Amino acid sequence: MLLPSIFGENLLDDWMDFPRMDFPDVDRKLYGKHASHVMKTDVHEHEGGYEVDIDLPGFKKDEIHLDLENGYLSVSASKQLDKEEKNKKGKLIRQERYSGSMQRSFYVGENITEEDIKAKYEDGVLKLSVPKKEEKKIPEKKTIAIEG
Repeated sequence: MLLPSIFGENLLDDWMDFPRMDFPDVDRKLYGKHASHVMKTDVHEHEGGYEVDIDLPGFKKDEIHLDLENGYLSVSASKQLDKEEKNKKGKLIRQERYSGSMQRSFYVGENITEEDIKAKYEDGVLKLSVPKKEEKKIPEKKTIAIEG
């Protein structure tokens, strides 16, 4: 049965959500069902550039990758839970910690290079510093005279 939806969310989710003993889904109201797959990001503009803070709690530095291609800065993170460790701890009744991968891209401009972007990861927050650079101006269209 097809149900009406907006942005991939079922309109009847809240109506069909029966009371249960559960933790409240605060992020669900902001980000929908896939809140655990969203990199919560703050972008601050300064005179000389941008400061980007991305929440990546529980990730290690080597699980985060930054790529710059065609003016797009892509941030990806991947985390897998160790099955052997899971079995040693006993039967899993509830799991709320994230396991999987996520990615987000930002357009930073064609003139930005890898050397321009500074990245620092501490306390579960990836801090990026992206400078503002002037776009190369495309010359105005000029008519060429034809001789003869």
